[in-house]
Amino acid sequence: QVQLVESGGGLVQAGGSLRLSCAASRRTSGSSFMGWFRQAPGKEREFVAATNWNEDVTRYADSVKSRFTISRDNAKIAVNLQMNNLKPEDTAVYYCAADGKWYSGHYYPDYWGQGTQVTVSS
Repeated sequence: QVQLVESGGGLVQAGGSLRLSCAASRRTSGSSFMGWFRQAPGKEREFVAATNWNEDVTRYADSVKSRFTISRDNAKIAVNLQMNNLKPEDTAVYYCAADGKWYSGHYYPDYWGQGTQVTVSS
């Protein structure tokens, strides 16, 4: 089993920035992808971004392209999400995810973190 621990959430005003980090308890033997999902109140969990081990395959949700940047720290078995120009609609619990597979352009992770709250005030 792999544990994922997120950090970096909080409260920020619209237009501000936050950086989320996620550290894995050990290196996995799976697909090597790590990424982020989010779930807003009353909504389904949705994909935000993901990247593979050497970051040559990176995907973003259309809603965050040009504002969010995902990056890996392989020495620490970690993934980061730099979020700029935040909007109130970015308010959600953000979940780290690892390993898993891609089917028809959708990412299905094997492991999930507990989540970290991001709140963007208007």
